[in-house]
Amino acid sequence: MKPLGSIPPGYLAGPNGRLRIGGEDVEALVARAGDTPLFVYDLGLIRARIARLRAAMPAGLGVHYAVKANPLPALAAAMRPLVDGFDVASGGELGVALAAGMPAERISFAGPGKRQAEIDAAVAAGATLNVESESEAERALDAGVRLGKTPRLAVRVNPSFELKGSGMRMGGGAKPFGVDAARAPALVRRIVAAGADYRGLHIYAGSQALDAGAIIEAQAAAVALARSIALDSGSAAPLVNLGGGFGVPYFAGDADLDVEAIGAALAVEIAGEEPGHAIELGRWMVAEAGVYLTRIVDRKESMRRIFLVTDGGLHHQLAASGNFGTVVRRNYPVAIATRFDAAPDEEASIVGCLCTPLDRLADDAMLPRAETGDLVAVFMAGAYGASASPAGFLGHAPAPELIVVGDGGGA
Repeated sequence: MKPLGSIPPGYLAGPNGRLRIGGEDVEALVARAGDTPLFVYDLGLIRARIARLRAAMPAGLGVHYAVKANPLPALAAAMRPLVDGFDVASGGELGVALAAGMPAERISFAGPGKRQAEIDAAVAAGATLNVESESEAERALDAGVRLGKTPRLAVRVNPSFELKGSGMRMGGGAKPFGVDAARAPALVRRIVAAGADYRGLHIYAGSQALDAGAIIEAQAAAVALARSIALDSGSAAPLVNLGGGFGVPYFAGDADLDVEAIGAALAVEIAGEEPGHAIELGRWMVAEAGVYLTRIVDRKESMRRIFLVTDGGLHHQLAASGNFGTVVRRNYPVAIATRFDAAPDEEASIVGCLCTPLDRLADDAMLPRAETGDLVAVFMAGAYGASASPAGFLGHAPAPELIVVGDGGGA
């Protein structure tokens, strides 16, 4: 038997024993979407999450949403009034952010391989480009001349430190991301001398960390690095984007991140600082608010093992299958949604409909006995789900995405 991850708070069973998401019955949600599989996002849980973050962080700290975590246009529009800015990583995401109504001056654009058309679009719109190399800065400056616009430029810095324990390390050595810290002051001087609107620094050391102490240490190092670059370049950064890295508990044994401790330490670290500071979070804001619903289309036995075969799979929810950066496959939080209040009484594996042994949603998990027609809920599906999965694999249709507006309490 392999343990399942813990179901995040805010999900309850209705009187009929079925899961409710944002106060709505799962079968009613499927009927609204027209079929399974589908993603459902509870905006109430997202609002509660952001409220907790703001209460924990220092007053005046900018809170930005990293659109890459979930770029659904309707979700971006709902997020716009909840945060201070959007961080995007492509021309497509820039379009989503602008269409959502986020003012261009509150959008920053990072990414190591921006095409010229993307640079031009950002300069024309008035978004901030986090330049990742000296040559990218020159292309942005040239775009400003061609378009008759003063480009808004920040420097993304590749720090010499990393975020310890992070699932994806973005600093601490040779990286395709950002300008090495030793070269950053010269690039800042070049941007200022060229007459661009210098917007500050972007320092991102890693992601998906659950160790508050490691995040506190990385943030302190980032603040110190920003001070050093400001001193060496002769230009204070109007904004220091400290990145994110806040992890969420996907697997059994994972603990919730202590954001209150992080906020208290950061308040001490930046007390009296003149430049503004911001953090950018995606996964931490939206992951727990998403559920992937898929229906069991077959129950079968093979060599005394039970397999529940669903109409969904890794083509929609790659991360839950263990094929999105996970070295050792572990089970996400999964439940039989139509028997949500039932006690587990059998060991079974939940698999998808694709012709590959990689298509697994839960291995050897203890679950209530489920039959053909029951719904399976895969939790922690609000980030890097639909947009980060191979939706076109084997010609299956994409999964619809619904937003429900719960009260954040799972009622």
